[in-house]
Amino acid sequence: MPKLGAEPIRKAALINAAIVEVGRAGSLDVTVAQIAKRAGMSPALAHHYFGSKDQIFLAAMRHILRTYGRSVADALPGQGPRGRLDAIVAANFAPQNFQRETVSAWMNFYVLTLTSPEAARLLRVYHKRLRSNLIVALRGLTDHPTRTAETLGALIDGVYLRAVLTPGPIDADAALNTIMDYLKEALA
Repeated sequence: MPKLGAEPIRKAALINAAIVEVGRAGSLDVTVAQIAKRAGMSPALAHHYFGSKDQIFLAAMRHILRTYGRSVADALPGQGPRGRLDAIVAANFAPQNFQRETVSAWMNFYVLTLTSPEAARLLRVYHKRLRSNLIVALRGLTDHPTRTAETLGALIDGVYLRAVLTPGPIDADAALNTIMDYLKEALA
């Protein structure tokens, strides 16, 4: 007889294990068995809950995106346009969003979008939301909110890429300062 309430706990453990294993490997070249072992369960149970490694990883990315979305939403209330912009940017580099495993998952997610329509759709949704949020925040701060939002999104992606490719600990403060320095010049 299955344990009541165990499924969400097990799924969360598999999602977290996938993020850690992909971060450790630096690629999607991990097995369901490795993910399941880290989560403390059998590969068969992992397959039962998700069906495939790609589905586990997509669930992990949905989790990462929800965490990021909550970070932004928590920071926005009561903010004016510049505060809103700063909150959106800062959320990208908050501890829960900017750690080596999460950044590595992002980079591998981008690669997966080349072959997975479901991953590509999820990335499009994220990009549209980020772009829209940035444009709203940038209105009144610049004459070119769309262009600035697109540049800012690309800059965030670039900072993530450099962070994951640099050996050693990830420096969230330096990453955030890079973006904020750009904003000082772009909004001057």
